[in-house]
Amino acid sequence: MPVFYYDPPDRFVAGSVGQPGDRTFYLQATSVGRVTSVVLEKFQVSLLAERIDELLDEVLRRTGDSAEIPETAPALLRDDGPLDLPLTEDFRVGPIALAWDSDGDRVVIEAQEESDAPVEPLSDDIPADGPGVLRVRITPSAARAFAQRALNLVAAGRPPCPLCGLPLDANGHVCPRQNGHRAARA
Repeated sequence: MPVFYYDPPDRFVAGSVGQPGDRTFYLQATSVGRVTSVVLEKFQVSLLAERIDELLDEVLRRTGDSAEIPETAPALLRDDGPLDLPLTEDFRVGPIALAWDSDGDRVVIEAQEESDAPVEPLSDDIPADGPGVLRVRITPSAARAFAQRALNLVAAGRPPCPLCGLPLDANGHVCPRQNGHRAARA
């Protein structure tokens, strides 16, 4: 399977297609007419965004704010645009790795194809017959902007049930906290 490498991409975003409750989530990297789109689960988008913010906060803490890392996403890098077309699935994501490259002050994100034989995360030696890999190197500012968009994307889904926290469907919701029993009245 191919390795899709972007250092840096022109654009790297999380996006979705479909209605809340029936969305397909993507990571998409684009550069000079090249588009790579990989499918992943909503929880992977959420977790990746949270981990990116945690990684950048930790680098800021360890470097005593000497690294050029914004505390929030710069407004100039805000990207609310739709996913680029053509939207074709290159592979379905399994493991995701995240790292800080202190040599170039870059965030490295790697999404590997679901596989029975995953390769070592962030390895320079990826076998030609191994799983597909999308590897992106982005600036801390671009990483903050990616995380903000991803968290907004996840939050734009179905509203949570006030009792159990599970997503509410437009056509009803079977709430595990509402089991049909009510307290007896005296």
